[in-house]
Amino acid sequence: MVMARISLAEWTVLAILAERPAHLFAVSRLLAKHGDLGRVLTLRRPLVYRAADRLAAAGLCRPDHTEPGEGGPERTVYRITAAGRRALAEWLAEPVAHVRDLRTEFLLKVRLTVRAGRSPLALVEAQQAALAPTFAALAGSAGEDEVSLWRQHNAAGAKDFLDDLAARFRAAPLPDTPGPAARPPSSAPA
Repeated sequence: MVMARISLAEWTVLAILAERPAHLFAVSRLLAKHGDLGRVLTLRRPLVYRAADRLAAAGLCRPDHTEPGEGGPERTVYRITAAGRRALAEWLAEPVAHVRDLRTEFLLKVRLTVRAGRSPLALVEAQQAALAPTFAALAGSAGEDEVSLWRQHNAAGAKDFLDDLAARFRAAPLPDTPGPAARPPSSAPA
């Protein structure tokens, strides 16, 4: 599976498995509407299971062992592979191409990086650099119609967000947020 063909859902599941081995029911709880990551990207359980199947087929994760379910069938615990770790590290470091991708993909990368106990400052700075030409072009536009005006204001807000985010991570490298230690994805030992 080529990196470009991995969906956002699959990257997210892979990143959760990089925190520690987990069963997919626990992964889906993190991605539920009110879960830590579900606030950014909400995935229903069948999509989590499908993502894990595709990742396993690509050799990026693998079933590791089973553990008893809570009042149900045994649950399979998945583990990220070395190839999965390498691919994930590349994806997490790569800025998004468009302002519109900041809301989901970029914000997800920031949350996943923080959950992994690392500062996302390098990603934020790379993102600022990647979108600087877009920000400059839209800042100088006249906003001829409602679409142009929307793009101009949206880009200005995105630039302010990135500037604030960079300042926050420079001042406090890791914010006081619940990470994987506070929300274990599996009862299995790490």
